Parts: sequence; structure tokens; C-alpha cells
Amino acid sequence: MNTPSGSMASRMGFEPGFLVLESGYGDDSDESLRSEIVQTTGTQLISGQVQEVVDAVVLWWRDDDGDLVDALVDVLAYLTDGGPIWVLTPKVGRRNHVEPSDIQDAAPTAGLSQTSTLSVAPDWSATRLVARKAGKR
Repeated sequence: MNTPSGSMASRMGFEPGFLVLESGYGDDSDESLRSEIVQTTGTQLISGQVQEVVDAVVLWWRDDDGDLVDALVDVLAYLTDGGPIWVLTPKVGRRNHVEPSDIQDAAPTAGLSQTSTLSVAPDWSATRLVARKAGKR
């Protein structure tokens, strides 16, 4: 499989063979980013009923989607140790924009730490969350 090493999916840490759980998909989700993740991993995005542990999670999240802590805890149950959760949110000025402080507040409550934020598509930013190490606050 030929995947460009400079692709956004590669920059996000997706690798061939990764199983990726997708949650919160909607009509406004960025199809080119989704396609790039599938091309990079060589596997289809998993949604709905999950039967296995996944290597990463892509969570499309909008301001009116409900409780972010609940959503993070739900997807965390399927994530392998050390795997990232990418919270994709509409950029500033876009409909249903999510304030970065909302993610910063929700992450520790769900047992996660924020590590980085990327501009991943014209209308979407992505915030990388990982499980906190035991003993860290």
C-alpha cells in the first residue's frame, strides 16, 4: 500500500493495520480526511457495535452533541492501552464550534490528557487525547 508519509493521517499517527473506531459521524464530517485514514490504515473505519479493541478513536464532536465526558468514557472502553482519541471539532467561526476549554475540562474527568492540536481539514481541528499514566494528576 502506498501512503504518503506527509499525509494528515500519517501526521496524526495512523499506521497500516490500525483499527480505528469512528464516533459522531455526520453530514458535516470531512470525507477527505476519513478517506485518508482508511487509505493509510488499509482498514475501514469501525462504527456502531464494536467487537474488538481498537488502536485509535476518531470522535467528531460538535457544540450541541451533549456531554463530552460521557462520549469520551464510552469510546475509551474500546481503546488499546496507549492509543489516542482524536476529538475533531469545528474550527472557530464554524457552526457548532467547540471551545478548546470544553475539551481541556472534559479530558481529565474522563482520565485523559491532552497532548496536541492540529488543523486537519478546512473546517475541522483535532485534539489528541491519551490515557493519563497512573500516578499523574
